[in-house]
Amino acid sequence: MPIEILNRSTTDCASADLKSLLKFSLNQLGLHSDCELNLMLVDEAEMTDLHIKWMDEPGPTDVLSFPMDEIKPGWKEEAVLGDIVICPSIAQGQAEAAGHSFSHELAILSVHGLLHIVGYDHAIKEEEIEMFALQESLVARWNK
Repeated sequence: MPIEILNRSTTDCASADLKSLLKFSLNQLGLHSDCELNLMLVDEAEMTDLHIKWMDEPGPTDVLSFPMDEIKPGWKEEAVLGDIVICPSIAQGQAEAAGHSFSHELAILSVHGLLHIVGYDHAIKEEEIEMFALQESLVARWNK
């Protein structure tokens, strides 16, 4: 499972072991083992630019996903899944507000981004409940 992680932020995120988490999550979602995925960590200025350009919303956000194709869980062919972009400085503030570790917040955001790439959304309450439960379950099972 080719997973590339590029940290263009000034924050050290190596302790989160996001590659292991994403490999685990891809496997749990039943995706082909050769699916490609990219994760980029960026500073607030770059995230703000992406948020404005792609979502037409001001300011930085925590995570953005850029799916390449309409891949769903259980996909049995090789594919380029897309890109996940996370802003570690936003994640740090969210971790402090939630009372958990920075690594845990990065894990949540990484899985959240992946779930968006494979078609999950949280626009309506029922979808939000399903997506957030799966997100928490994947992170919890990986942490064991």
